[in-house]
Amino acid sequence: MKPSIVFVGFMGAGKSTALRAAAAEGLSTVEIDELMEKSFGSTIPQAFERHGEEGFRAREAEVVGSLLEKADDGGAIALGGGSVLSPRIRAAMARHTVVWLQVDATEAWRRIAHSDRPLASDADTVGTLLATRLPLYEELADAVVPMGDRNIVRRALPMIRKLPDLPAGTKMLWASAPGGEYPVLVGRGLLGMEWWPLQSRRFLVTDRAVGPLYRERFVPFVALCELEPGETAKTLANTEIVLRAMTREGITRQDHVVALGGGVVGDLGGLVAHLYQRGVPVVQVPTTLVAQVDSAYGGKVGVDLPEGKNYAGAFQQPAAVIADTEALATLPPAELAAGFVEVLKTGLLAGGSLWEQVRAIAQIVPAELDDVVFACARYKCAIVAADELDTGLRNVLNLGHTVGHAIESATGYTAYRHGEAVGLGLLAALRLSQADALRDEVGEILARHGLPTRLEVPIEVPNILDALGRDKKRTAAGVGFVLLRQPGEPEIGQLIDPPRVESAIRELMA
Repeated sequence: MKPSIVFVGFMGAGKSTALRAAAAEGLSTVEIDELMEKSFGSTIPQAFERHGEEGFRAREAEVVGSLLEKADDGGAIALGGGSVLSPRIRAAMARHTVVWLQVDATEAWRRIAHSDRPLASDADTVGTLLATRLPLYEELADAVVPMGDRNIVRRALPMIRKLPDLPAGTKMLWASAPGGEYPVLVGRGLLGMEWWPLQSRRFLVTDRAVGPLYRERFVPFVALCELEPGETAKTLANTEIVLRAMTREGITRQDHVVALGGGVVGDLGGLVAHLYQRGVPVVQVPTTLVAQVDSAYGGKVGVDLPEGKNYAGAFQQPAAVIADTEALATLPPAELAAGFVEVLKTGLLAGGSLWEQVRAIAQIVPAELDDVVFACARYKCAIVAADELDTGLRNVLNLGHTVGHAIESATGYTAYRHGEAVGLGLLAALRLSQADALRDEVGEILARHGLPTRLEVPIEVPNILDALGRDKKRTAAGVGFVLLRQPGEPEIGQLIDPPRVESAIRELMA
């Protein structure tokens, strides 16, 4: 028995186009709308008119449920936008690979405004209907494909077809940005799988803490370069060391880099890949929580200078991201907690169900983080797709980082882990946002997970302000902050009077 590929999504998401892509790959295909018209002996609008939505859904549950329960040829099936409303259909999907084709309400209405779809009367109705179905699409999806051109499913299809061969429970996001597309895999046991996204030779970049744990799982590789763990390793000097090691090993442009580790390794490994012979592919294999929910995605790579964090860098979209959440179980509790700050930041930015999920986490249990990691990856990749080069919307991801990076820089990257510094930065940003109640709640969440809520190392405020003034996102007008008055409603590029900034930092020392 071979599972089918089941395309789900809202009206106008492109399910019929996806089905044509599957047919072009030699798969048998079934379009549920055609089956339903045959079953009713009429068009779908006529069936709605004669039987009402309740009657239509009852017949749909019978026809589609039976089809999914019996399908075993590995073909492709495109469901109707509302098929997921049926419990029988949802249960029958469990044995198949469910691919959610995303579309937002504005684009959906643009595509279907002049159609005769019975539930698409106006833009507001479409928006409301989509909002009610989104949780179901999200819950059911094994793979998520964002809005894109008409050929995006064709390009993602080889990876989609591979999913049944990967460890059970693996989820895939097809990340898409102007600089490149790539699969994001999130699951358990991925580091032990035989499949690999590229067939060329591997050069492994890792650190001395992570390397001994996992390097044998990447055999064969041409060679490896192990750095000292920690932010202080993210330097131009180490970049040169790795580049010269690649040269000695005869790495070519047909080979690729594997960045195995946390955010430091991912950033430096990505920069090395960008620079070596003007660019070779990089596969990001994040092993820390901060890397799995944030830094591995989006193509920002770089290293620090003494004057500031990430001052030397580039954009290099990965060839793939493989996030094995089993690796989180090896992290010390303090490292896991520090990584959780990026989860907290993402929940604050996204708002809605993700914020509710994040704020309710009473204890950080690695085995229970798979869905959160995948949700954070989806949010980050959606932002990058809209603003890859960080000229506008992507600035929202800097929430808490303006002051956080200044604290790291002013303390020589040794006093606080990155996440701990960003947590303090979140408190400062929320104070500047005049979101006092939200700041109190975030402070309680940080404390709950053993994270600092005040600056407890000897450091002078002028040193932090000086580092803040060198923020790499500053403009001629000054340093723009990301403010957040309500979860899900970030405001970028906000200029704040220097006395207020100083006051917010001094409050962290109180």
